[in-house]
Amino acid sequence: MATTTLHGESEVRAAVGAHLGYSDWVVIEAAHITLFEQATGDGDATYLALSLSNLFLPQVVQVEGFAMGINYGTDAVRMEFGVHAGDRIRGGARLNSVVDVNGGIQTNMVIEITDDAGVAVCTIESLSRWLR
Repeated sequence: MATTTLHGESEVRAAVGAHLGYSDWVVIEAAHITLFEQATGDGDATYLALSLSNLFLPQVVQVEGFAMGINYGTDAVRMEFGVHAGDRIRGGARLNSVVDVNGGIQTNMVIEITDDAGVAVCTIESLSRWLR
């Protein structure tokens, strides 16, 4: 998939409301679920899709022209259902808002992880700070 690149504050602000694209597809293998269980101690892979958002988002969008970008956290997370071995999922992103913060801007990006039928598995409002 093509990555959307936003150059500087003016392009980030201009992209508010825009869908920025999709990541590559990932097929969930039994090994993914086993590794997730080993890493978290949780045999329920409900949150596996959430953890993959950090894989998907950089495939969708890159932001340049700032001294530093910081993953500031999440504003909201909705878990629609878990993933299972054999499921195919990908992430899509839309820039929801930009607000001024001390030294830069903060973005609210909605990441929707969907299966190959287009059904949302997980929706995340990801907050990032971009410092000048």
